[in-house]
Order: sequence, then C-alpha cells, then structure tokens
Amino acid sequence: MRFGRVQWGRRCVYARLDDDGIVRPMRQPPWESTAVMPQLLRLEGSQPSRAFDEDAKPVRLLAPCQPSKLVCVGLNYRSHATEMAEAEPTEPLLFLKPPSAVIGPGEDIIWPPMACQVDHEAELGIIIGKTAKNIETAKAREYIFGYTCVNDVTARDLQKKDGQWTRAKSFDTFAPIGPWIETELDDRDVRVECRVNGGVTQRDSSALMLFDVPRLLAFISRVMTLLPGDVVATGTPSGIGPMVPNDVVEVEVGGVGVLRNRLVSGRI
Repeated sequence: MRFGRVQWGRRCVYARLDDDGIVRPMRQPPWESTAVMPQLLRLEGSQPSRAFDEDAKPVRLLAPCQPSKLVCVGLNYRSHATEMAEAEPTEPLLFLKPPSAVIGPGEDIIWPPMACQVDHEAELGIIIGKTAKNIETAKAREYIFGYTCVNDVTARDLQKKDGQWTRAKSFDTFAPIGPWIETELDDRDVRVECRVNGGVTQRDSSALMLFDVPRLLAFISRVMTLLPGDVVATGTPSGIGPMVPNDVVEVEVGGVGVLRNRLVSGRI
C-alpha cells in the first residue's frame, strides 16, 4: 500500500495513493490511522479514472512525511567506502540532516553559492511508524511503517574542507525524499539506483549493506529516540558524483518508485 502527502487546495494532507492515480485524503498520518475521507482526487499527470469525475482538480505530490529528523548512515556499502578511500566502519557511522532540508518529488535542488561541487547519493529510506527507543534487533521491523527514496545531496568540497559533515549535508533542499511511502517491501535485497539525465550512475542492492536495516534501527535507537514519521537513510552505494545546474537526477528504489528532482542555480 502507498501513502503520501498532497497539496489539496490550500491544505497539505496525508493521503492513500491507489492505482490509476486515485488519491484518498486522510485526516491523520497513516501510521496513526489508515482511515480515509470520502473525497476522491487524482494526481497531476494521471489519467482520469472512473472512480471520480473527470473534472476533478488534480493534486500535487509533496514530500511524503514531515520528519523531526533525518538520520543518515555513512559508508554503509563496501563499494562506497572503497571509492572514498575510507576504512569500513566497525559500527554504523551516523549523521543528521535537518527537516528544513526536505523537499518532495519534482521540487528543485538549489545549488548553494558557497559550494563548488554538489553530488548525488541514492539511498533506501526507512519511515518510522512508532516511537523507537532501545529496541532489539530482532524486533526492529515492528517499528517500520514503510519505505521511500532518499537523495542525500552533498556539497562534497565543503565536506572535505570542514572535516565533518554538517554544513555539507544540511543546506535547504539537500534532502529530497519520495515520491511516496511504500509499506509492502522486503528491504533485504532491493535495487538502489541513481540516474542523471537518464544515464545510470549508481546501481547496487541493499543486500550489500554492511549493516542491514534491523541492525541500523536498533543501533540508532540506542543513541536517540526515533519518532513516527522520522526518516532513516541507509547509506549509498558507489558511483556518487557531481551534478551541474539543470541536471535531472532520479533515485529509484525497486518496489518503491522514482524520485525525480532538478538541480538549479539560485539563492536559498
């Protein structure tokens, strides 16, 4: 089942996203209740369905959740550690992105003037469904609501210059997520791929992560409390690389969908 957030008139609401572009608004986030309202809408660009009037106003997809934080994992693929000339971590390497960095599908990634190199990083994202603190690895999946695509955009030159990652990872628009939340997925072996202007730059399987999803969630929960709607980005495979203005970058997670954004020059 798929859920997301949509712009409905002046309102931003969670919604269930059915087949054929049908959108069913919800009064609450789906991890609180999956009950839907009676209105039937449709996604922009989708074909009209018999389930609603063809004149129904289409709605636009937003970032699928509003996390209190994005917890990201560095160097979680051996291939990426190798390309960065870094030793493989012996425990998960964590960093945070602020919620102000979040954008949704179709929104522009803005190149910050102080950066010289802006890279893409395709990742499988985990959406937390209930409060998680000091959880056991064996029970970690009970705290997952669903899955999404994440682009961990990075100002690579600033990451190297600063010697730590906060500034390089935290610019506004540097955390595209979406296009929605998929609740039915086996995260043990899914394809994570990135394409820039249609050309594949990254492709690997989550089966090759150094720390799998249950181990990550259990470890993170011993550091900080994960709240419903929080996002855990599980790390990127090799193939990271720079983008230039007007590049269109697509992050695809098999079984979830495609997150598409454009990099533009501008002032944040």
